[in-house]
Amino acid sequence: MIHWKTPLVLVMLTLIFLLASSAMALPKMFLPQEEFNFGFVPQDSKVTHVFWIKSVGEDSLVIISVKPG
Repeated sequence: MIHWKTPLVLVMLTLIFLLASSAMALPKMFLPQEEFNFGFVPQDSKVTHVFWIKSVGEDSLVIISVKPG
């Protein structure tokens, strides 16, 4: 005897599986170094540092803007 909740549970499990698999295909950014301390910097000095960004997701990573903080 099949209970009426069994098909509902199967549909819910299928939806969960589909949502989880689509979430894994999202772009994902990995920063090996998330911050950098310049230490003491005299006033009016210009400093730079290069941050390497790696895309580890399964979709293309698009960086629209960068805001230093």
